[in-house]
Amino acid sequence: MARGRRERRILVVTGAAAFVAVGLKLLVSAIKAHKQRRRKKPDVPGSSVLVNLSASEIQRLTDQIIAKSKEVYDLVASVPLEKVSYTNVIAPLAELEAYQFSSVQSCVFPKMVSTSNDIRKASAEAESRLNLHFLTCRKREDVYRVIKAFADRGEWLGYEAKRYTQCLVKEFERNGVNLTPSKKKELENLGARIEELSLQYAQNLSMDNSFLLLGESELAGMPLQFIKILEKTEDGKLKVFLRSHNVTPILEHCKIRATRKSIAVAFGQRCGKENLDILENLVQIRHKYAQLLGYSNYAEFTLESRMARTSEKVFEFLEDISENLSDLAMEELNMLKDLKRREDGDSPFGMEDLLYYMRRAEEQHLDLDLGEVKQYFPVNLVMSGILKIFQDLFGIRIEENKDVEVWHETVCLFSVTDVSSNELLGYFYLDIHSREGKYAHTCVLALQNGNLSSNGTRQIPVALLLSQCPKQIDDNPVLLRFSEVVTFFHEFTHVVHHICIRATYSRFSGLRLDADFIEVPSKLLENWCYESISLKIMSGYYQDITKSVTSSMCTSLRRKRDLFSGLRLKQEVLLCLIDQFIHSSENMDILELLKHLHPKVMLGIPLLEGTNPASCFPQIVIGSEAVCYSYIWSEVVAADIFAAKFQEDLLNQYAGLQFRNKVLAPGGAKDSLEILSDYLGREPAIHSFIKSKTRNSL
Repeated sequence: MARGRRERRILVVTGAAAFVAVGLKLLVSAIKAHKQRRRKKPDVPGSSVLVNLSASEIQRLTDQIIAKSKEVYDLVASVPLEKVSYTNVIAPLAELEAYQFSSVQSCVFPKMVSTSNDIRKASAEAESRLNLHFLTCRKREDVYRVIKAFADRGEWLGYEAKRYTQCLVKEFERNGVNLTPSKKKELENLGARIEELSLQYAQNLSMDNSFLLLGESELAGMPLQFIKILEKTEDGKLKVFLRSHNVTPILEHCKIRATRKSIAVAFGQRCGKENLDILENLVQIRHKYAQLLGYSNYAEFTLESRMARTSEKVFEFLEDISENLSDLAMEELNMLKDLKRREDGDSPFGMEDLLYYMRRAEEQHLDLDLGEVKQYFPVNLVMSGILKIFQDLFGIRIEENKDVEVWHETVCLFSVTDVSSNELLGYFYLDIHSREGKYAHTCVLALQNGNLSSNGTRQIPVALLLSQCPKQIDDNPVLLRFSEVVTFFHEFTHVVHHICIRATYSRFSGLRLDADFIEVPSKLLENWCYESISLKIMSGYYQDITKSVTSSMCTSLRRKRDLFSGLRLKQEVLLCLIDQFIHSSENMDILELLKHLHPKVMLGIPLLEGTNPASCFPQIVIGSEAVCYSYIWSEVVAADIFAAKFQEDLLNQYAGLQFRNKVLAPGGAKDSLEILSDYLGREPAIHSFIKSKTRNSL
């Protein structure tokens, strides 16, 4: 009897991949049936993204995803260890990831775009349920045991299959699957406590309503429209809430130094002791969490999969940047001190003076009116210019697909095709106009990942670019601030990156790449926003689009970008160092560390007395803990690539295709540093980055 059951079990196991394929086909069939029931417009060939699910349909699809995922994981877990193979262990999980991704995103992205409160709520609930389910899956010891048994055999079908298997193993291990039951419980409790404290830190900042009461004379130099929006008390005082949209303009424009200082100090004291206590507690818990998993500290745990690899490398990188910028930053600081001395006497230069005298120096050295510049960037012209630049550079053709189903009348869908082969590479949606309930920031979402299925067919990627441009009123075009132009260019690079990835596995497609690599292409392409040849393609005076921005405007915009870059980067380096120090040491007096590092990095400028930036620096708590350095890292790599490959000819399609094929196409299928080293012929270096900052200084 037992033998018969075992034989039947082996029969089921050896047919696991086929069974999973049938199950996934049933899920795809269900999706297609849904489209048939609701279809009013033609389907998008190759896309499984569902764009108009109701709240009840989101709930049902979420149930189906969870049920199918559990079924596949149970099936893989049932494979006898002596019978493990790529076909019955790795392939089912890879196929599941590939074909469920678009279904998951179909449930999750409506919370950011839907006009219906019920749909947004259902979508948010679906995301919470799916996150919890997938976390549970990544902790299943029975599934890990089978994957590890296959990995230990060393029977690889190729480099990418090996990398995928290793990623699966590492993912389970980083979730504590090898720990004893008591330590697993401890890890779970620590994780819950980390989430609780992180949320509390962020909530303290978001709920903080502290303000200063100032007289109008104390705000001398502020624009009239700024004064008008401030709330007045009965005794005529102006209530200035300590929010960045109030604080930054005051630090830039207010002529009264005492006001700037009081604002800067108050802003730096927000949630002071409470958030500092939370952060110190949080850092200690993170260290315990990492040590439970076998790492010496939290930074080592976080950096394991990044290009930098170790804290030592991050410290070396940040110190090199800081040291190499010191001469430039000192030259900039001396210029500001001289300007302050002429206008305000010999009082010491403090942090409250930095933004004010930077702006004053800009006024003296730059002939640039950003209000005038804005008139040259109507949103439709900017977007058509961006599309042209990317088409010319990367050898792609972008065409709008009309008469397709979208979630709002202002949304457009575009297809991307390779010019030389005429192969369809993918799609992207543009949802760039503001409306009630929509996500408030510009960003890119992967809606469907590209991958190569077991039958040799390629699933194409689908992306979504979200933004919040106002709608056009009458015949008045929507004009973009120049900073918004740069943001669009940056984010559209993420779209093209996603669509150009040619990885075999869905996991290596999309935008889930190393944090110190994912921003490299976008930081590289930002350079095109400061060069005349590309700016003229994207611009046109709103009353006469044949008149593009002038060459002098282009030069001034580039100089504005690089003006005081040494001092600005020094401030970033300071915060990155704080982040790295506290996450690579178990016990650190954060306030004393700041008092020591601030004057050292900021060329003698002391920390403002009574302030503690660590109590109001959310990146160090949520999203960038131990990896704050990665954005500067990306800038350095991007500057190196630009100088080596593109600086002499921005629209060189040969260089663009090389970048597309060697840097964008691999996705996560290869080690990021290996990709860049192969492309450059060496490891990325900081020299081009430092040179670019020094060359464009005043």
